[in-house]
Amino acid sequence: MLELKEESSFRVNAYRKGARAIESLSEDVAAIAARGELRKIAGIGSGLADKIDEYVRTGAIAYHETLRGDLPAGLPELMTIPEVGPKTALLLYRELGVADVEALEQACRDGRVRAVPRLGARSEANILKGIERRRQQGTRHPAFEVRPVVDAVVEGLGRVAGVEAVSVAGSLRRMRDTVADIDIVAATADAAAMMAALVALPQVAQVLSKGPTRASVLLGRAAIQCDVRVVERASYGAALQYFTGNKDHNVQLREIAVRRGLRINEYGVYNVAEAAAAAEGSAPGAAGRVGGVTEEEVYGAVGLPWIPPEIREGQGEIAAAQRGELPALVTLEEIRGDLHMHTQWSDGKDTAEVMARAAASRGYAYCCITDHSQSLKFARGVTVDDLRAHAASVRGLSDTVGIRVLMGAEVDILADGSLDYPDDVLADLDLVIGSVHSRFRMPRDEMTKRVVRALEHRHLDVLGHPTGRLIGERPPYDLDVDAVIDAARRAGAALEINASPDRLDLPDVHVRLARERGVFVAVNTDAHQKAHLDFMPYGVGVARRGWMTAAQVLNAWPLTALLEFLAR
Repeated sequence: MLELKEESSFRVNAYRKGARAIESLSEDVAAIAARGELRKIAGIGSGLADKIDEYVRTGAIAYHETLRGDLPAGLPELMTIPEVGPKTALLLYRELGVADVEALEQACRDGRVRAVPRLGARSEANILKGIERRRQQGTRHPAFEVRPVVDAVVEGLGRVAGVEAVSVAGSLRRMRDTVADIDIVAATADAAAMMAALVALPQVAQVLSKGPTRASVLLGRAAIQCDVRVVERASYGAALQYFTGNKDHNVQLREIAVRRGLRINEYGVYNVAEAAAAAEGSAPGAAGRVGGVTEEEVYGAVGLPWIPPEIREGQGEIAAAQRGELPALVTLEEIRGDLHMHTQWSDGKDTAEVMARAAASRGYAYCCITDHSQSLKFARGVTVDDLRAHAASVRGLSDTVGIRVLMGAEVDILADGSLDYPDDVLADLDLVIGSVHSRFRMPRDEMTKRVVRALEHRHLDVLGHPTGRLIGERPPYDLDVDAVIDAARRAGAALEINASPDRLDLPDVHVRLARERGVFVAVNTDAHQKAHLDFMPYGVGVARRGWMTAAQVLNAWPLTALLEFLAR
């Protein structure tokens, strides 16, 4: 809003700096405010501290409301369109009188936006695409945003007396990057007590419906719908399977059951001949039930091994299970290190030693420090001279922290596909991650050539966050990912699965393609403080959705194997 009002850039940046400081905290800012310690946070001055305290106490900031009142009502909403920043929003308002998304869409379709100075036909087309993406995203929530509140609900229900088992199901259990709603399955003999406990949970914002064994509620500020099903213990595995697999997976499974004279529903697996009187979709009790306590029983009843939740998408997993060809998907426990971590040398919060010790505390055998290269000024990119001093300090950490600490860098891929350090500097690094951080809107052919050229550089080991997407905020670059995967295969380079929950990049569909082409991946957290190392499960979930095994994930390898790969 300050940018829309064309306030001083110093003032705007002060708010941005404060936002980053709050975002990087490892504890709730409300707890810090309660102790009166907001001003101890680096980047928070007295003015910002007062506004944060006001928000924590009242849920609003008077100054924000004043700013809102000074601007046309829909103008800030325009900036939720990925292609519209503050300057563009202000320009559209001044030139066309556009002050809301609907008016902007109409102006684009009328061809009026292309006539605005500094815009044009390409901007007009990109804005229309951005509006459509925003509408599509509006029905789904980034998984990382809803995960904490859902985990709290599952934990709360698990503490209810008599509850024998409880689990999230649905797309969140399948580790989708976005979810439309939440499914939770619980087993208990006292459904009434659990339902009473559910509606009393602080995470429940509204009760939509509540029956004896199922309820629908809205959770948290996001008001995401959560459906809770209660079954007896004998049906828990069947219910969990039923509400986890997507439609295609479940249809295929049930077709196999029918051919075997069986029926599968959320209550169990039934022999049709023995349970002919049991109606589909109702709780038929134990008559004819041949499985349902565990998911393994459900799959075993139709001659299949248990299929991991992440790949229950109807994309060939059942056929692979029938052939005995399901891969042993990589697990979190198999991860031996993190190869993408930032420190105070660039835009990280913690020192290299703090980051390395945090990696060691997770049982890793190695880690790699990869601060930004010199061209990335806004992230305090490390100059060549500083990099040498940085490298000396990092390489001395291995004996101190007890694991191998590698020295690397996240090097900018410049517009022409060259890398942001000279070759002699790159040659001295243990690992080089190349990433695009600028000129995101290059045409498809140019962006693809840029990334392919970088992959062909003999010193590039890993392509960082390959598509550049930010979930719910920024779409991927216009990039031929198929060509990029082929280039990585030819070059012997790996592709990153960036586990930062707002990236999850490479996306799972491309991870599976990389696997089929024989391209390795590295699952990294891109941590900017030690707490971010906790992102690793998100990245492993993406790798599992892409059918990756430990043999195909660089940082699941022993150190000697990793070093041999990097040496090649």
